[in-house]
Amino acid sequence: MLEKIIVKGKEVKLPIFCPDATRGVVRSLSSQDLNNAQVKGVIVNTWHLHQKPGEIKLAQLGGIKKLMNYNELVISDSGGFQVFSLFQKKSDFGKITDEGLITYTGKNKQKRLLFTPENSIQMQFAIGSDIMICLDDFTPPEADEKRQIESVERTLAWAKRCKNEFLKKCQENKLSEKNRPWLFGVIQGHRNLELRRYCARELLKIGFDGFGLGGWLFDENGKLDLSICAANAKLTPDDLPRYALGFGKPDEISQLSRQGYTIFDCVLPTRDARHGRFYISDAVSEKGYQFLHINKGKYEMDNLPIDPNCDCQTCQNHSRAYLHHLFKIGDSAFYRLATIHNLRFYTHWCEQEQK
Repeated sequence: MLEKIIVKGKEVKLPIFCPDATRGVVRSLSSQDLNNAQVKGVIVNTWHLHQKPGEIKLAQLGGIKKLMNYNELVISDSGGFQVFSLFQKKSDFGKITDEGLITYTGKNKQKRLLFTPENSIQMQFAIGSDIMICLDDFTPPEADEKRQIESVERTLAWAKRCKNEFLKKCQENKLSEKNRPWLFGVIQGHRNLELRRYCARELLKIGFDGFGLGGWLFDENGKLDLSICAANAKLTPDDLPRYALGFGKPDEISQLSRQGYTIFDCVLPTRDARHGRFYISDAVSEKGYQFLHINKGKYEMDNLPIDPNCDCQTCQNHSRAYLHHLFKIGDSAFYRLATIHNLRFYTHWCEQEQK
């Protein structure tokens, strides 16, 4: 497994977990909170930042790092999965074509907005991210073979367009190999190994700095299909980073790290925090951790920290009783303190995987 990468001259230790900072913020946290929780990287969303503040304004502001006042690793997701999710929820929102992603601004579809692979790369340069992700066609979980093939072919066509635009922007900005951002391609193919082999082989021909594990890889019981993940990892060279896009349960991080994946992201630690679910270490548990549900009445008078073994700002300064109280009254301070703890649990988990 890769132990580190150097992007834009800065060393990044692996594996790394990057919390979701979709619109340039990890919900309820400041950049200083992220630093205190020892978060070494975040992932922002190209599509959402394209909507607001937009490419021109973000470029004028000096990029997302300057806007956030955050100097660690920033990855920009292409936005493809988020738009796909919107299409799934609301079919008249838009459609996916070979040209790009089309969204409609009104109920009668009187105006359409096109978001192309070139637009995605242009926006990611405005963001100023360290690692950029090619726009890809996410394979729907229920896709038949025809749709799976379409997804792979479109992903490959878009990857070529992304790479061409990426090289063009690097040249325009006079970026050298040492100070340019990295570009990752995404391997699609659903749970069809032959399609994944084909997708990976063609992406390798185009040439990328790393590769993302794309698609919905959970079985009928909602369990991650580790055999597919392992087979996918073997499709790319060991000296290039592998990014498990959207995967990030602590035990999944450990399992996938052993397969060679080194970059992870997901919404779980921040979402769980907002719902009162705290991650705490548990050496006895098979997974190595368990949840503490702060809404339970037994914590009303509990003066222990959330996790006595945790060095986060929340555990060092506040009790379970206080967190229980904040949760019950619905105070916004709860979201901040809970998120700080869960993210520090994740960063500590990755630190242990680095050893």
